[in-house]
Order: sequence, then C-alpha cells, then structure tokens
Amino acid sequence: MAKQRIEKYHITKKSKMPNITKLTESYILEHPSIKDCLKSGLVNYSSLSRQVASELNLNLKKNFDAILIACRRLKRKLRKEEIFEKKILKILRESKIEVKNKVIAVVMEKDVFFESLLSIAKEIKRKKEAFKIIEGASGITIVTTEEFLELIKKHYRNKIIVENKNLAEITIKSPKEIETTPGTYAYLCSLLGDNNVNIVETLSCWTDSIFLIDEKDVGKVMGLLRF
Repeated sequence: MAKQRIEKYHITKKSKMPNITKLTESYILEHPSIKDCLKSGLVNYSSLSRQVASELNLNLKKNFDAILIACRRLKRKLRKEEIFEKKILKILRESKIEVKNKVIAVVMEKDVFFESLLSIAKEIKRKKEAFKIIEGASGITIVTTEEFLELIKKHYRNKIIVENKNLAEITIKSPKEIETTPGTYAYLCSLLGDNNVNIVETLSCWTDSIFLIDEKDVGKVMGLLRF
C-alpha cells in the first residue's frame, strides 16, 4: 500500500509540472514583435530565454536550457510561415489600390426598418455612389459618401449610435490567389496597426480587401502599401 501511495504521489506531482516548451511557444506567439524577430533570426536566444523566464515566473537556473531549446525549435517551425509571407508579398505586389475620400460609416441600432434601407440604397445607387451594409451582432453599419448623411438621418435619426466622418476607403484589389493564401488579411491589419493607423471599419468581398481609415492617414497608408 505504501508503495502504491508513493507512485500515485509521483504521478500527480509530474502532471502538475509546467510544460516549458508549450509555455515558451505560447509566450512568443502572443508577442508578434518577438515572433517576427525570431523568425528573421534577429534574436539573442540567451536574452530571450531570460525574458521568458522572468515574464512567466519560471526558475531561470532550473529552466534556462529548456527555454532556450524551445526558442530554437520554434524558430524552425516558423520557417513555414516564411514561405507564406513570400506568397503574401507576391499577391500584394500584384494588387491594385483604389482610394475614395469623403466617406462615412454610420452605425445604427439593429432594429431598423429594412424597407427604409432599400429606399436609401436605391437613391444612392441611382447616383452611382458607393453603398455598403455591414450587419453585426449588435448593430448595422452603412458605408457611403458624406452627401448622403442627411438622407440617412432623415430615416434613422433616432436610431444612430455613431457617425464616423472624414474617412477614406482603401480598396485593395488582389489576384484570386488571395482566397487560398493564409494570413494575407492579417498581414495587412498588422501592417496598419503597427504603424499607428486606426482601422475604423473593414470588410472584404471576394478578392477585394476594404479598409476605412481617417483621411489624414491616407498618405501614410499609401506609402505602406507600396510593396
């Protein structure tokens, strides 16, 4: 009986031990800047291992070698992403960009009358202007040009939650390969976010990736999208 209790104790103790590899990989993958540097070979593994141990409250002396090995193994795993990144950049170099200014995004409560939406859509389409609807779990967003703001207010004045004005619509028209290439949309979002460009709204339609940003950021975004 005593022997069985001892074995049970060791099994329980072992099951509670942290998986250093998983903890290390999770930490790096949750920090995109570290992940990118690791993938590019710009990381000092010893410094990174000490940082991981410190951030995760792990015993550095006891776990240093395991953390360092985990970092090196993850670097090898990330090589697959390098292949995807090359594909992504190839797609974006072959893409075309359209910019439309004086755009608005009006967020409304969800319980609106769709008959009025059809009426607004017909009026805007008759004038050959852009009109998009994004329906979410808690609201509906209409994307169109500034000249139709009063028309929207006429039908939904008491239903409007937010009026986002002075926006620009950036449309990236890509080759059809974008549909089967993982990470392209995420790459674009990260590129804008890392350069302090706020994405007010975003949507996609087949091979088109559409971003609504502040008009003042258009110049910066066009520079970023020159692949």
